[in-house]
Amino acid sequence: MSNFDETFDFVIVGSGGGSMCCALTLRNGGKSVVVLEKTPLLGGTTARSGGVMWIPDNRFMKRDGVPDSQDQAHTYMDAVIGDHNDTPGATRVRRQTYVSEGTRMVDFLVDQGIKLNRVSYWPDYNDEAPGGSEKGRTVIAELFNVNELGAWKSKLRPNFIPMMSTLDEMLKLRFLKQSWEAKRIAVRFGLRTIFAKLTGKHYVTAGAALQGRMLQANLKAGTDFRTETAVKELIVENGRVTGVVAEVGGQLKRFGARLGVLVNAGGFAHNQAMRDQYQPGTSAKWTNAAEGDTGEMIREMQRNGAAIAQMEEMVGNQMSIPPGMENEAVKPVVQGMTAAPHAILVDQSGVRYMNEAGSYMTYCQGILARNKTVPAIPSHAILDSQYIKKYGLITSPFPSARKPQEWYDKGFLKKADTIEELAGQLGMDPATLRATVDRFNGFVAKNHDDDFNRGDRAYDRWLGDRFHPKNASLGSISEGPFYSVPVVPGDVGTYGGVVTDEKARVLREDGSVIEGLYATGVSTASVMGRAYAGAGASVGPSYVWGYVTAKHVLASA
Repeated sequence: MSNFDETFDFVIVGSGGGSMCCALTLRNGGKSVVVLEKTPLLGGTTARSGGVMWIPDNRFMKRDGVPDSQDQAHTYMDAVIGDHNDTPGATRVRRQTYVSEGTRMVDFLVDQGIKLNRVSYWPDYNDEAPGGSEKGRTVIAELFNVNELGAWKSKLRPNFIPMMSTLDEMLKLRFLKQSWEAKRIAVRFGLRTIFAKLTGKHYVTAGAALQGRMLQANLKAGTDFRTETAVKELIVENGRVTGVVAEVGGQLKRFGARLGVLVNAGGFAHNQAMRDQYQPGTSAKWTNAAEGDTGEMIREMQRNGAAIAQMEEMVGNQMSIPPGMENEAVKPVVQGMTAAPHAILVDQSGVRYMNEAGSYMTYCQGILARNKTVPAIPSHAILDSQYIKKYGLITSPFPSARKPQEWYDKGFLKKADTIEELAGQLGMDPATLRATVDRFNGFVAKNHDDDFNRGDRAYDRWLGDRFHPKNASLGSISEGPFYSVPVVPGDVGTYGGVVTDEKARVLREDGSVIEGLYATGVSTASVMGRAYAGAGASVGPSYVWGYVTAKHVLASA
């Protein structure tokens, strides 16, 4: 055995969702664990995200009488993900393991005191497919008083939602003008904020609540966390990974791992060279992944023989980035903008080319595919005054027709009295854009999108405006002035990496196991293949394969 500076039973690289779950499971089994995080903050992109886990057949669905089963989940995943030779992360055995172990993982976390729940209604992203769930398979954490972390509070990565509101509440607040329920939520949110200040509490939501609760549980269980500790290489002895070399304070330090190493270090969202190699047309400037998502651990695992796959995929998240926000860590996503009534998306020729109410991953796949034949990066959202009056645009959930003058001055937000004039500002043929809008308005009049079936699925309608008459996703673009903003294929992380088996072990090209090396999260080729089954189809697998790793380590030990 090498001369290590410190030795633990298990070493975890990165502090995202799967890391927290693996560490807690191992500590519950009596093993010593250290989590090495290269940035100053813990929680990874999971903490910054919505913190949703897509877990079929979970206990909260049973509690609420929402029908689901393992078989139904398999049917859905078979339909949406399918069996393909070029998606080795999504083999049938891995999908089956994901479903069965996901249910057990949630039960384990609840047994450890992690307060979880479900969003009351969040349809699967292909709810119309066989086995789909209209009410959804989401699992989230309840609001967490981050002050309970004490000195560790400053170490938790902040969430993109600064308000003390649950994710379920935030999803309903967008209907503040139309819904009495939303108005009651706004009042409840205000009272909660006042109460928290009076009682010295600070509630965080979404991913920060999930990772905050997991961090608290891990600290109580005795997990060792090290920040600003960048892993540089894996230590391999006699064909087995036995530790890592990390840079700490400018010095290299060797950490030994008696039972193995888990890599959960993110993907390569901030590595433009890797993006150019695997995902041409995408940009590191359009990601909301944490800054540590730079791909070096994927490369290091490759150097040690790991197979990689699905590298061209990302968790797309369409963005419209106003002037002044280009360098923000969290950039505006516009998932519902062109799914709502009175809006469409067109390419640079002025032609509509997809169902704008598809999942964010499908949406960005559509932009990238279109751009191969017709310039579509950026594409353009076309909106009318009805839209501007009813819905918030980009930076605010509250409707307002007043936007910063800078948006107009720099050409980000365009405004015109007619569709033809708007086309001229966008460099499009006016007749083409007019024909596109007229065709869409004809579909609205007959209450069916003959081109792309927008509004047919429960998910489309959920993403739109459920208070809009006839169809929650269809409304005419007919009242001037008309507006346009650019839309680019952003992301919350990449979706490909090393290939792992159903025990989360990293595999070589020939299918053999690299002993002692496990991986989860977006450091791996996703179990979802090239699809996104529902909300939490990235965080869910990170947690599940972290849990599976720990179970395998404990059984092997």
